[in-house]
Amino acid sequence: MVTFIIRRLIATIFLLIVVSMTTYAIFFLIPRLAGQTTYQLATQYVGRNPTRAAVLQIEQKLGIGDPIYVQYGRFLRGLIVGAHYNAGTSYTYCPPPCFGYSFKTDTPVWPQMVSDMPVTISLAIGAAILWLVGGVTVGVISALKRGTLFDRFSMGLALAGVSLPIFFTGLISLELFSYKWPIFPNVTYVGITTNPLLWARNLVLPWITLAFLYVALYARLTRAGMLETMSEDYIRTARAKGLPERTVIVRHGLRAALTPIITIFGMDLGALLGGAILTETTFSLHGLGQFTILAINNQDLPEIMGVTMLAAFFIIIANLVVDILYAVVDPRVRH
Repeated sequence: MVTFIIRRLIATIFLLIVVSMTTYAIFFLIPRLAGQTTYQLATQYVGRNPTRAAVLQIEQKLGIGDPIYVQYGRFLRGLIVGAHYNAGTSYTYCPPPCFGYSFKTDTPVWPQMVSDMPVTISLAIGAAILWLVGGVTVGVISALKRGTLFDRFSMGLALAGVSLPIFFTGLISLELFSYKWPIFPNVTYVGITTNPLLWARNLVLPWITLAFLYVALYARLTRAGMLETMSEDYIRTARAKGLPERTVIVRHGLRAALTPIITIFGMDLGALLGGAILTETTFSLHGLGQFTILAINNQDLPEIMGVTMLAAFFIIIANLVVDILYAVVDPRVRH
């Protein structure tokens, strides 16, 4: 098991390097191959209507005219020891880990993402627990009660959850449970260390709304997996041996059906940690999703590149965790 984890960690580090190279090439190499000059590239890193002197200064600070491998090497070094941007008497320092420096806001990108990260992490983790527990539970019960009223009602509700977009269900939930019936009147983020109860209470409505979208998919996936698994020969053998029905369902049926659930859960959670854009916009929560929207609206390339790499990092780490969970759920994966 330890060898398997070490092997996956090495592969993850290599994948992170490949993703960083690809992301850097998209932002710095492809525009130059498309015919943009270094001066045109530099104009994208300063404010609107910049002066020629300001553009030339940014061009010199970023070293855009250097070969792409030199620029990428500086970027990797900045992640570890920080970056120094010099242009004559002008000097700017970006402390490690330096994911870039926004010259439009005159601030490093990493501290901005760190300040918004707790909102997105709180939203993603809380909703993920709800949709995983709720979806798997509903899916198992529907599979065991196939064809009953509960099965048809839950699958119909799941179909509605998959079909309705998050901004629709979010606005409806706000109208009903925040404005008309003030059960959750203040959907604002409060730090968990400041007031844990208020933190949870203010995020219940976004959690439920976001989980409703995913719980439907997990319920249908769990139901399909359980129906297939419960008809296998080893399930009949387990029952013939006289094992309790709960043991047959949980240890033999559900455990075998969890493999696709773990896969999609890791991908969904990793993507959400990269920024739940629609949910944060609907509930006016300033997390990484809102940070991304503002960066795109302001055409702030260092911020866009920073959040892109952070999102890729979350997804890769989520895949690593999924691979490790595979080995726990199915020992055959270790070999």
